[in-house]
Amino acid sequence: RFSIDRGGTFTDVYAEVPGEPEFRVVKLLSEDPKNYADAPREGIRRIMESVTGKSLPKERVSETSSFSAENIDSIRMGTTVATNALLERKGEKTVLVTTKGFRDLLQIGNQSRPKIFDLEIRKLELLYEEVIEVEERVRILKKSLSEKNISAPEIVEGTTGERFEVLKKPNLKEVRNQLKRIYEKGITAVSVVFMHSYAFKDHECLVGEIARNIGFNQISLSHEVMPMVKMVARGDTTTVDAYLTPHIRNYLDSFRSGFSDNLKNTKLLFMQSDGGLTDSANFKGSNAILSGPAGGVVGYAMTTELGQPVIGFDMGGTSTTMSWYMKQKLREYEFRLPKCR
Repeated sequence: RFSIDRGGTFTDVYAEVPGEPEFRVVKLLSEDPKNYADAPREGIRRIMESVTGKSLPKERVSETSSFSAENIDSIRMGTTVATNALLERKGEKTVLVTTKGFRDLLQIGNQSRPKIFDLEIRKLELLYEEVIEVEERVRILKKSLSEKNISAPEIVEGTTGERFEVLKKPNLKEVRNQLKRIYEKGITAVSVVFMHSYAFKDHECLVGEIARNIGFNQISLSHEVMPMVKMVARGDTTTVDAYLTPHIRNYLDSFRSGFSDNLKNTKLLFMQSDGGLTDSANFKGSNAILSGPAGGVVGYAMTTELGQPVIGFDMGGTSTTMSWYMKQKLREYEFRLPKCR
């Protein structure tokens, strides 16, 4: 059973071997193309060799080789692959599709000013390259209004139990033409964020289906990624998901390919930003940003016996993360993108 921390500079591989009282540990560089193609896989290979006494093929970047995972029960990994891709802006080219009139919403943000007296305000780079505004609109139906006084052609009930007036449905032909034009530019990831889609998802689903038929390889719909009322936070998270998920998927495919059976019979789990584990099939950009540091937070929260708050400090080669624990579990859905200089 393997537990792995893949950082930007070093990778640590921890292994529990049935029948052995002591665990085994390997530490190696995360990037060392002269000696191996993938650090976590190389660490697993070295430990498997020492346990079985059998020589396993060593993989080079320019060579294709693999070894069997039949003796591996599970692999659990925390990784900064998503963190580093975000900081270094190495994600997928993305288009934002949003309600007409809100094309600049994510750029404007929530108007927070961490340095309120700073005379030179540096705004974050946008993750999306293009914006498509869709003329669609739904409105929450006020309880004080009777349906007789409503001019909207359709009234629907959302997932929250609220009722909505469908004022304008998207022109699907126009959306298809716009998305096709964007796709032909080489942009293959799409983030769809409509105004009230946290409760009324139909319009996002329609656009998502069009994007899928055109051939976009990553389609992130805000009602699936983060169904919350706040449109800015929901939009930021959905865009991050579209931007990073293809990068993560490529890494997962590459990691599996180094095993002869592609890990079909091995549990492959990844640490999420909230400190929980998820199957590799569900691992995506929006829940992977703090995948690496989250394991350390869970670890010291579970093992500390101090009767006072604890501060954690995780300094890596690419990024640094600080955390705190006060003997209670907190979950925060709203986050800010890390600032890049």
